[in-house]
Amino acid sequence: MPVAFFRRSATSVAASQPAPARRTANDLKRGETATVCCLKDPQMALKLLEMGCIPGTQVRLAGRAPLGDPLMLVLGDEEYTLSLRVSEAVTIQLKD
Repeated sequence: MPVAFFRRSATSVAASQPAPARRTANDLKRGETATVCCLKDPQMALKLLEMGCIPGTQVRLAGRAPLGDPLMLVLGDEEYTLSLRVSEAVTIQLKD
């Protein structure tokens, strides 16, 4: 019994792949600046909003602890410094 092989078109392969994930504050390199887009975790969002992580705010990664956690973000023009755990930083999504 012959076996039939079907060829996928390039459009069907591209359509089946998930969209690329949005960058988070944890993805920033030291000294890199980005703009907050949205907050991913609704439970963490209130805490982050109260600390100044408001959508549209510029953030800059000032540094990381030697083992990578926590990290230090500088928010906005007033140079407000915020120290966050990596688990909190991954909930801050950035604009491209």
